[in-house]
Amino acid sequence: MAQTRHFKAHNAKILHLPLHRLRQTASRTGKVVREDRNCLAWRITLLPTSKSAETSSETLAKHRPFLLRNRSPGLIKAPWWCDRNAGDEPLRLLRVCPHYAPTSLISLPHTAAKLGLGEIWIKDETQRLGIGSFKGLGGAYAVLKLAMKHVERRTGRSVLPAELAEPGVRSILSELTFSCASDGNHGRSASAGARLIGARAVVYLHEGVSDERAAHISRLGAAIVRVAGDYNDSVEAAAKAAFQDGWIAVPDTVGPGEDDTACTFVVQGYAILIDEIIAATAGHSKPFTHVLVQAGVGGLAASVFAHGAARGLFGSDTHLWIVEPERSACLYESARAKMPVRLPSGPATHMSMLECQSPSLLVWPILHELTSGYITVTEEEAVGAVRLLHEGVSGDQALHVGESGAAGLAGLLRATEEKDRKKLGLDQSAKVLLFATEGPTDLSLWSGNQQA
Repeated sequence: MAQTRHFKAHNAKILHLPLHRLRQTASRTGKVVREDRNCLAWRITLLPTSKSAETSSETLAKHRPFLLRNRSPGLIKAPWWCDRNAGDEPLRLLRVCPHYAPTSLISLPHTAAKLGLGEIWIKDETQRLGIGSFKGLGGAYAVLKLAMKHVERRTGRSVLPAELAEPGVRSILSELTFSCASDGNHGRSASAGARLIGARAVVYLHEGVSDERAAHISRLGAAIVRVAGDYNDSVEAAAKAAFQDGWIAVPDTVGPGEDDTACTFVVQGYAILIDEIIAATAGHSKPFTHVLVQAGVGGLAASVFAHGAARGLFGSDTHLWIVEPERSACLYESARAKMPVRLPSGPATHMSMLECQSPSLLVWPILHELTSGYITVTEEEAVGAVRLLHEGVSGDQALHVGESGAAGLAGLLRATEEKDRKKLGLDQSAKVLLFATEGPTDLSLWSGNQQA
């Protein structure tokens, strides 16, 4: 039976259409669509796009304007998966991974001076857990946590992390299959977690995922299933297969009416980044004034903003900005609409790990409350940021990242070109925190290693 979603046209008539026809309608009309979480099924309403999002040529010709928002002073109560103690359990479990070690927080003083800023610090996730991405924290932790819960249900007792390596427990875990959709790195993380405990992994990849990224996942022992369409199509295919085959789904995004249990563990795993930054900055007297996080569905940004605030790393006056590809700016458009929206598929971006059409509804309320600015960057700006990090400025440590990993710096470069820098607080008193979220996953496309 074909999957259906409620389609509400401008005349308020609700039609029941197969999902692929709904997407065709959205793409044909050139609109973005709204997802209403207060409905058991998806109620998707066409919304006008900003003019700069209507065609690829316009997208390349100019930016969406810098979008500033008045942020809340803080969450009244942070969800448990990003509260003050959110990183404790992920750290306890991930320490069983042979490659676990804190990643570096690197100062870029010459880059800061070049941009007229006080300090720039960048969290280098390119070596994380042998996977080369912050995603190594989320998917792997979720798999280990769900595996422990499964064993506890089977045995009727609590299980310690070290027991995951014991023969009796591994015999139980060998029965399990974990599934997820991915643009590349989440699949690698979930697959690594499954391999660690002797379970099976199946990863669903949409047609935009390169063979190179698929090969990284396959080398970890996962089965690959290719799905026609975009990231949302792969998410739906993975969820459907998990339901039909009794697998354990490990999504990194949540849609309306969907179970968010696994996704909360994925986002909870990212809290380790903030805890490591706090440890690395112990004794620093000057707090961060600006935090820029690149985003796809928004899981990392929500964890950084909420857990960072809960741990006291950021104050109510800290600028918390999200950076997205100009070609895939679902959080920007959601902020503009003041509700989650879904964008139609558009031209591909080299920032492929950020190429998502709608926010995760698990994290959207946090982003809506805490984000104070939204920035979009072009393909060329991302390439420029990759090269800047690769070359290093006047002796700054060189970093080898891909376009997605450099998007935060690209956003900062764009922000420093704004006419009213004073309004943005970008002066010599600024202390900026960035994230090099991943290494170059597609060396044939990476702008630092282009092949003929």
